[in-house]
Amino acid sequence: MITLYTSATPNGHKASVTLEEMGLAYTVQPIKLSEGTQKEPWFLAINPNGRIPAIVDHDEGDFAVFESGAIMIYLAEKSGMFMPADAKGRSRVLQWLMFQMGGIGPMMGQANVFFRYFPEKIQPAIDRYQNETKRLFGVLDGHLAHSEFLAGDYSIADIANFCWVRIHDWSGVDIAPFPNLKRWMDQIAKRPAVQRGLKVPEDTSLSDKDQKKEELIQSARKLLV
Repeated sequence: MITLYTSATPNGHKASVTLEEMGLAYTVQPIKLSEGTQKEPWFLAINPNGRIPAIVDHDEGDFAVFESGAIMIYLAEKSGMFMPADAKGRSRVLQWLMFQMGGIGPMMGQANVFFRYFPEKIQPAIDRYQNETKRLFGVLDGHLAHSEFLAGDYSIADIANFCWVRIHDWSGVDIAPFPNLKRWMDQIAKRPAVQRGLKVPEDTSLSDKDQKKEELIQSARKLLV
């Protein structure tokens, strides 16, 4: 049995969708961001970075894993699913997973902050992150013109990128100019396990979202110092 500590964010959904796709037994412990649960000592013992998601695998001596990408890789290796066994196939999946972690996530995250949340409208920052998001979408679109999924068969790379790209409206970026990306998005969105995973956790409150907003704003302010 696995315990998933999470909130309703793209990174949180990366973990819950992965667990649903693999059919692994897990329970959910929602992390109330507004109450600072993610900074409490018991949670920092699981994730020293004080962020969600994190998991504890009770079948492996209460082994804790934090960072969404690391969780996905751990679960893929544990289940033997959504990650090829051969070196080249594995590398292709990891390349596109890192593409999300190093590009899509950070750029869309900052676009969300400056376009949607930041009190002041700093247009150069909005343009910077929206344009980079569009560039990255173009990379995905170009690749998907010749491939049904990102790394051959459906994999954790698709899950990771999907969980972020699906919130493109929050970044103020339209995907209409990227027809291959839209086709891929629509295809993944129809998967029952994906639909289930996106509902985890079910009891996220508005105050949690407000707290997440404040965390994003503070993160963005640090870039301006």
